[in-house]
Amino acid sequence: MTSSNDPMLHVINHPLVQHKLTLMRQKSASTTSFRTLLNELAMLMAYEVTRDMPTQDIPIETPLETMTAKVIDGKKLVLVSILRAGTGILDGMLTVVPGARVGHIGLYRDPETLRPVEYYFKMPKDMSERDVVVVDPMLATGNSAIAAIERIKALKPKSIKFVCLLTCPEGVAALRLAHPDVAIFTAAIDRQLNSHGYILPGLGDAGDRIFGTQ
Repeated sequence: MTSSNDPMLHVINHPLVQHKLTLMRQKSASTTSFRTLLNELAMLMAYEVTRDMPTQDIPIETPLETMTAKVIDGKKLVLVSILRAGTGILDGMLTVVPGARVGHIGLYRDPETLRPVEYYFKMPKDMSERDVVVVDPMLATGNSAIAAIERIKALKPKSIKFVCLLTCPEGVAALRLAHPDVAIFTAAIDRQLNSHGYILPGLGDAGDRIFGTQ
């Protein structure tokens, strides 16, 4: 569903998405359960994110006759994972669009400044011909997403979307201000950030919960 106040903000409130998100939020969810739910939720979100993906007509043969039918060119899509937590969403989306190319950008958050520090950047060739979907479970301060999108924009892709499980008003405002042309897809907009830059009520540190670290 598109926000009535912001046509570039899409909250995916499908009952299955909300159900799985609720299970993931619970403190009692195991690492295995969290990872499985994230994979399933990412697949569901992929349907909405790729709703406007261009198609082309090709001739095919059914068991009864020849016809013209639509296909997508998955190779024109690039899924960019913000390491490390973006991997959880990436895997689910690749299940739906297995032909997509994959890019990675490694960022960690400086604990003092909360600013992102880049340590890795690898993208497919010919980005000017491709549509990009950047994935990261949380849009909190927005600093990592802003920095990642800024780096990707330098390669001049056809379009950029940002996908996260959770965000908050502060994160949305920061990303809209820095990149108003980038659509945001999320399963929920939570109440606020705390003083450490975590989303409340949130679901904790997504990377730690995906990989079983602390």
